[in-house]
Amino acid sequence: MPAARPTTILRSIPCRPTTPPSSPLSPSASPTQRSSFDLAGKQREADALREQSAAPDLWDYPGRARKLMSRLAAVEADLDAVARLSAQLSDLETLNQLALEEEDAAAATEVGDGLAELAAAMDELEVLALLSGEFDGHDAIVTVHPGAGGVESQDWAEMLWRMISRWAERRGFKVTVNDYQEGDEAGIKSVTITVEGTRAYGLLSAEAGTHRLVRISPYDQAKRRHTSFAAVDVIPVLDDADAPEIDESELRIDIYRSSGPGGQGVNTTDSAVRVTHLPTGIVVAVQNERSQLANKTIALKILAARLAERARQEREAALAALRGDRGDIAFGNQIRSYVLHPYQMVKDHRTEVETGNIQAVLDGDLDRFVTAELRRRAVSRNTDND
Repeated sequence: MPAARPTTILRSIPCRPTTPPSSPLSPSASPTQRSSFDLAGKQREADALREQSAAPDLWDYPGRARKLMSRLAAVEADLDAVARLSAQLSDLETLNQLALEEEDAAAATEVGDGLAELAAAMDELEVLALLSGEFDGHDAIVTVHPGAGGVESQDWAEMLWRMISRWAERRGFKVTVNDYQEGDEAGIKSVTITVEGTRAYGLLSAEAGTHRLVRISPYDQAKRRHTSFAAVDVIPVLDDADAPEIDESELRIDIYRSSGPGGQGVNTTDSAVRVTHLPTGIVVAVQNERSQLANKTIALKILAARLAERARQEREAALAALRGDRGDIAFGNQIRSYVLHPYQMVKDHRTEVETGNIQAVLDGDLDRFVTAELRRRAVSRNTDND
């Protein structure tokens, strides 16, 4: 019964069924392990944030002010989304009543289509409600690099990069290539991108880990089956208030000529910047912008995020909380397998979600995997807290 699902969130708004009351409830209309969108809690948080934002000394501390205003904007966006969905559900209820009274088949069809769209929008809202971590609302820095296996793994790393970029672009996120290291014969040795959008880090954290590809290698003249691995690292872009201070005396900064994709003119000047943090050995390279200063600014921002991540690892021993379980980029540590031969299937080993439409996944259709992993984490957190 289509109406049953939307009312699982907006319980205060009734909706009459589009089928007789005696019709059996479909299994999909009674989901398990659904999250709860705390509307009252969101409203209380918005009220408190608005009160804080009105303080006369708010901008005496710019970093804290920006963080507060960013959070307020996110909470208000959630409340606006609920208001829109409530209005849509109310309109569908009215149309549904009209369809029942006048036995209007066309209107009933319109109600069914509307409920399906509403259910999808509510699912999206529930997923966003799962993202309540400290950095989940931030933009993301994503690095993709191959495991052992030479050109085969380098080609797979490039496929992963394009898959994630297409997923991000589908959601309306902005994707910027910060650094690109071309592979020996094909593919990439590494790529670092920044993804900007609502809760980009929280969503993309579900993709962090080792990804495994099984296929007939296009680089093997004997047409043998190969298994390749590549890793996806995801860290949040930090606000200035959260970023650690960096002593420039501990940095080595090298300037070199840009290479690879980057736009017209990017390869004509020595504008790329490589920053090495000497105490930790962390290296960040950025070549997307045309000026050394712009590339250095971005590199230092990425370095700050990586240093903060390292500090959290050492302080909390909680690598999985920010980057996902990865381990070696090899068999036994993969979070997901993509099989092109002898059959076609993508399977996530954390959630058991799978699909045979591997081409759609490689083209960026990742929502089912992201959603399932976020729900798994939520259930795991609730279990740990019991």
